Amino acid sequence: MLALPSLWNLLISTLVFFIAVWAIRRYLAEQGIPRGMTRGLLVFILAYLLAWGVGEIVDWMVEKIEGPQASAQRTNDAAELLKALGQTRP
Repeated sequence: MLALPSLWNLLISTLVFFIAVWAIRRYLAEQGIPRGMTRGLLVFILAYLLAWGVGEIVDWMVEKIEGPQASAQRTNDAAELLKALGQTRP
């Protein structure tokens, strides 16, 4: 079932993504790797994976702090949101 990420997940992973892009670009520039499509794709993929991992850690921490009932409530919220949007499958 679809589970919506927490607000903390969205905020922190977005911040981590932009910090990671900056740091990876800087590191690759220091290594003398020329700019181009391959380097840009590498930066995006590494930053994405790092932000996703941090987001998962944030969700895990929120579940540990709030308890498993909170994650079950978010799952129900996602189902209700899909129903409200009319995107449920019969």
